[in-house]
Amino acid sequence: MRVQFKMDGGFVYLPERSAPVTIDTDSLPAAEANELERLLEAADFFDLPETSLPPRGAADYLRYTISVTSPEHSHTVSLTDPIEDPHVQALVECLEAKAR
Repeated sequence: MRVQFKMDGGFVYLPERSAPVTIDTDSLPAAEANELERLLEAADFFDLPETSLPPRGAADYLRYTISVTSPEHSHTVSLTDPIEDPHVQALVECLEAKAR
């Protein structure tokens, strides 16, 4: 499975943070790959809407774009802070950590 993660927005533009990161679960240690797959499943990623509308006045909030391609599915989701679903938030935090 391939996961592409991109962050942008916020108060300060940081080019290194804005570059998309691709994570291939085949190249991760088994425990990390299993955790990422578990987080995707817990977030019901493939059932999430493609876009979440930002709250009013959300010009400086972080935006996240997550694209996942597996043998069975391909789906892209765009999210804006604050993320209210704790399962989706956990997925975003995991991807942020891997993007560093």
